[in-house]
Amino acid sequence: MAAENSKQFWKRSAKLPGSIQPVYGAQHPPLDPRLTKNFIKERSKVNAVPLKNKKASSFHEFARNTSDAWDIGDDEEEDFSSPSFQTLNSKVALATAAQVLENHSKLRVKPERSQSTTSDLPASYKVIKSSSDAQLSRNSSDTCLRNALHKQQSLPLRPIIPLVARISDQNASGAPPMTVREKTRLEKFRQLLSSHNTDLDELRKCSWPGVPREVRPVTWRLLSGYLPANTERRKLTLQRKREEYFGFIEQYYDSRNEEHHQDTYRQIHIDIPRTNPLIPLFQQPLVQEIFERILFIWAIRHPASGYVQGINDLVTPFFVVFLSEYVEEDVENFDVTNLSQDMLRSIEADSFWCMSKLLDGIQDNYTFAQPGIQKKVKALEELVSRIDEQVHNHFRRYEVEYLQFAFRWMNNLLMRELPLRCTIRLWDTYQSEPEGFSHFHLYVCAAFLIKWRKEILDEEDFQGLLMLLQNLPTIHWGNEEIGLLLAEAYRLKYMFADAPNHYRR
Repeated sequence: MAAENSKQFWKRSAKLPGSIQPVYGAQHPPLDPRLTKNFIKERSKVNAVPLKNKKASSFHEFARNTSDAWDIGDDEEEDFSSPSFQTLNSKVALATAAQVLENHSKLRVKPERSQSTTSDLPASYKVIKSSSDAQLSRNSSDTCLRNALHKQQSLPLRPIIPLVARISDQNASGAPPMTVREKTRLEKFRQLLSSHNTDLDELRKCSWPGVPREVRPVTWRLLSGYLPANTERRKLTLQRKREEYFGFIEQYYDSRNEEHHQDTYRQIHIDIPRTNPLIPLFQQPLVQEIFERILFIWAIRHPASGYVQGINDLVTPFFVVFLSEYVEEDVENFDVTNLSQDMLRSIEADSFWCMSKLLDGIQDNYTFAQPGIQKKVKALEELVSRIDEQVHNHFRRYEVEYLQFAFRWMNNLLMRELPLRCTIRLWDTYQSEPEGFSHFHLYVCAAFLIKWRKEILDEEDFQGLLMLLQNLPTIHWGNEEIGLLLAEAYRLKYMFADAPNHYRR
């Protein structure tokens, strides 16, 4: 009887489980939008009804076509051995195999814009093709290759840029030397910082286009309001504030084991390992303990909001900047156990206070229902509708809501969209701008969105748009790209400076 029931169950559950579906929002590792997009297109050709043209999908069509892979179907007549299943599987397999070959072959194609030969490249950048790769390439379809190369631009051969190291000198080409202009700027910063009373207005002007790495820690402390402008008071202020922070640790940290704080501490404990998982620095147990203390103490002292996912990201730029004060080499791989206890305590306390100053200006982003973020996303929608109506209407056509991609932009201040070195450069300007993290960030998000207008308009379905907007290709960005982004944001801000109602039609 049991055997018969089991047989009946599997007969009823005749649909194939485990079909491949991209999961948007997954960040580590990000999906390759080119591979996924083309695979979906190939698969859609196989499943298309011959008598009806398939139009681009909207959100509702995407939702209807996306179901739980384990749903129990009612069709009792499906047979896995039928010719239709075999045809479907073979076509999908061929399409997938061809796509993999295309991408592997394309990775080995020299960029068209490069006029130099492979022999002109440094030894570390030469691409050597194995005999097996060559054989695979010969066996792949010429038509398939032509289509792939026609639709996709080959990946550029660029040096790998360190994620954190030498941020102030870093540009998109990876050239590290400091120019004469940078040396002059560094000297200007040193004069400002060493004066008896630092002119904060002048310091903000100098910091807007970026702060040199050597003076960034003290500059950030001053711009965030953590340090006083008077040089004579700075040492005593630092000592007092650091002692105050560790007083909070002694007073509150043991309460993490109490029942009414368990949920907060548990969520922090879960989120910490997810913070920049690709950077070894943040996977060290000692660093994670520091982050747990900072976030728990902040949550305890701000009961109106408490801890909200996303706040953990906001600690990392401060931690890296204050760590660089004691470390000359690349900080992304630095072992913090090599630092003294006093150094670690200073980095931890300074990170806490500067993060607190930042959050004081955007705390409504993290209170109940996060009204600050809701307002900013709505403002972004209205702003984009004014500055690029074509992109705005494209989103409306395919039923893409701004909240679906811009919530994270506001919640994490674009930290999930940009490499950490770019975030630190961005925050140089945010701390120089009045209400930089709350008001100016809106214009940066608008400029960031319009930066990808061509790619956005090329996507003609809901799923493709969401995957593009949640996996934007910024891994090679450096100071040059951030400088252009900020310049466009500045232009947008002052285009509407005398039009306070520009958000509304």
